[in-house]
This record gives sequence, C-alpha cells and structure tokens, in this order.
Amino acid sequence: MVFEGLAEKLQDTFKRLKGKGKLTEKDVTEAMREVRLALLEADVNFKVVKEFVNKVKERSIGSEVLESLTPAQQVIKIVNDELTDLMGKAQSKINFSSKPPTIIMLVGLQGAGKTTTTGKLAGMLKKQGKRPLLIAGDVYRPAAIKQLQVVGEKVGVPVFTMGDKQSPVDIAKAGIDHGINHGNDVVLIDTAGRLHIDEDLMGELQDIRSTVKPHEILLVVDSMTGQDAVNVAEHFNEKLGIDGVILTKLDGDTRGGAALSVRAVTNKPIKFAGLGEKLDDLEPFHPDRMASRILGMGDMLSLIEKAQENFDAKKAKELENKIKNQQFTFDDFLDQLQQVQQMGSIGQLLEMIPGMGGKQLKNLDVDEKELVYVKAIIQSMTKDERQNPSIINGSRRKRIAIGSGTSVQQVNKLLKQFDQTRKMMKQFTDMGKSAKKGGKFKMPFFGK
Repeated sequence: MVFEGLAEKLQDTFKRLKGKGKLTEKDVTEAMREVRLALLEADVNFKVVKEFVNKVKERSIGSEVLESLTPAQQVIKIVNDELTDLMGKAQSKINFSSKPPTIIMLVGLQGAGKTTTTGKLAGMLKKQGKRPLLIAGDVYRPAAIKQLQVVGEKVGVPVFTMGDKQSPVDIAKAGIDHGINHGNDVVLIDTAGRLHIDEDLMGELQDIRSTVKPHEILLVVDSMTGQDAVNVAEHFNEKLGIDGVILTKLDGDTRGGAALSVRAVTNKPIKFAGLGEKLDDLEPFHPDRMASRILGMGDMLSLIEKAQENFDAKKAKELENKIKNQQFTFDDFLDQLQQVQQMGSIGQLLEMIPGMGGKQLKNLDVDEKELVYVKAIIQSMTKDERQNPSIINGSRRKRIAIGSGTSVQQVNKLLKQFDQTRKMMKQFTDMGKSAKKGGKFKMPFFGK
C-alpha cells in the first residue's frame, strides 16, 4: 500500500478526533502532535513537518472550525488541503515542444530504477499517441544497454544505441538526429547513474544538457531511501536545474517522506510515480488524489481512468447483453479477470476506493496468487466445459485439477463461486425487469 505506515497513523488520529464530537483547542493540539510524530516517522524533512503542522494548527483552531457542526471533518479537510499544497497543488505535465522532437533527459543514481522507468515513460507516451525513441546513453553499467533494449521491445518502442565505446554526449546527439530522420516526436535519453553523486557524473550530464538542450530533465529517485532521496534531488537540481521528479517504488514505501519533502525542498514538481514492477505501473502524479489516498478517502478518479484505459467498450456492451440473456460463460469470466489484472494489483485498486485504506485494506485477505490458480483452472477446461459448466462431472474435475496444477477442492470451489455469480447476475437482471414494469421485488436472503 502507498504510504502504508503514514496513512495508518493519520487515519487512526482522525478517527479518534471524529469520535469526540465537539473539539477544543487542546484536542487539536494533541492531534497535531500525533500528526507531527507520524510525519517524522515517515522520514519527512523536519523543517517541512514544522511548517506543515503550524499551518494546519493555525487554520484548525479558528472559531469557524471549532464551532462548526462537524469540526473533525473540517480539520481533516484542512489537512487534506495542506497535504495537496505540500505535494504541488495540481498535476504537473510534460512540456512538449511545439517543434518536435521533445527531448527528455532522465537522470539519477544507480538502483533508483532509471532505465526501467525510462521505458515505462516511453510506453505511456506511446499509448497517448506519441512516437517515442529511447536512447541508450549509459555506457558504464554492465548490461544497461541490453536492459533498455529489452524494456523497449516489451513496450514496443525503438531503441537507439551505438554500443559502449562512444561518449554519451555523441550518442545523445546522434540519437536525436536519428529520431528527427525517423519521425520520432519524443526522444528519451537514459543517462548513466552512479552509486553516489560525484563530479565526473555531473560534468558528463552537464555536457549532455548543453549539447542537446533537453526540453525536460527528469530526476528518477527511489522513494524508499526517504530523506536521502531529498538530498539527491537537491544536489541534482543545483547542478542541472531539473524540471521534475519521478518517484519509483512508491508502492513499497512504508515511510513516504520523499514524496512529501521533495517538492517542498526543491520547489520542483513530482510528475510521475512508479507503483509497481510491471511496465505499465507508472502513473501521472496528482497531489490532490495522493493526499486523498493518504487520508483514506480513496481515489475514484484514478480508478475510473484505469478502467477506461483498460476496458473495451464494445466488449462491455457484449457482456451486458450476455448477462441479460443469462449467457455468461467461463470465457467471459476469464476475459473480465484479465482486464482487471491489466489495471494493476487488486490491493492498489481497492486502495482507491473511499474507506478502503489503512487497516481496512490490511484486514482483507487479498491473495493475488489465487487469481493465477483461477486462470489455470479455466484454461484447463475444454471449450464445451467453459460454455456449459454443468457437464463437468467428477472425472472431468479430476482432469482439470491435474491440468492446472491444483486440487479437485479448488476446482469445486471455483465452480461453486461461478454458479453463485451467475445466479446473482440473474437476480440483478430480474430486479431490473421488475423495476421497469413497476412491480415489486424481494432482495435475496431478506424477507419471507
């Protein structure tokens, strides 16, 4: 879960605050003390914490808050506003050049995930209708060029390379010329990193910058390094003048201090966040939505956008007709499962639903390995069995279990769940028909 530790502590604090009803200045002061400790434990810069808490407290002890009918909700709203402001107020997008190609230079230390992130960003831009080109400018790290080629192939983006014998400056310049000649409207340069900041690294990056004059310099930082990420961002910004930050490994960060400090310390926006290992696990960074997720309010806008991006409207209409006509099959079930998986991990999706953050999400038993078994069981069925599960007798169940590497009990469980799903869909369909006719209907399991 994103910001797991911080989110849990803040949500617990405000839950206690809401339980008090009317608030006093003492209540607010105690809550702010807990907020300050939670932020410091999350490795947020101490100066940022002090300024943040002072702003929230100053706004929260006003008479319009303490004397309102819902003072706790007002305080939470103030915290939400200040968190959003701390992370940059509004989404910051890439500034595309009016004269292509737009040149994006990605920089950062080794281990931050820079090469993979470069490929992820190229894949995202391709989905938006751009024609990106990747340039392999890291000639020092073993297999860096090969890694970029593999990532480029997976996202369907060409990679320009001149091997590891040429200078990164010459490679960058030749790569841009190649992009211009081949109609690429965005060029992304994967530069070399180091285990730590040194003058040679900065000198080389400065040479590339002065030679190719990039429209955007994006710093890739590992959010799990906490305050170190902020120090890295400060140094790169001082030497290169970065235009934005990409935070990686945000899904595994139990502290989250980097995201809450980087923008405040460098005054440079966070433009993207890496939320997983898959090549489509890169999202535009929306400060308002992230603040909402931290406070357990969900992020329905991002959830809707993910659904729109991954679900086929034509298939959705066909599925609706099948449900109405009670023709829902295991093939349809498998198709829906695969579309949901394309949206990201189940945990991340649930996290976007209001009220599902923190402990609520922890209490849910979300075992994504089960989905692998479900797919294997369905794929081990014959075409006739998927269309008509009622023909699956004892011997067929045993064959399906052996073919999928599961047990007969797991096959039985899936068949039972599928049957219940179809019955539920039929009940919803009947409800709709009854409502259209102006009749009454009974909810299942309720009433007599």
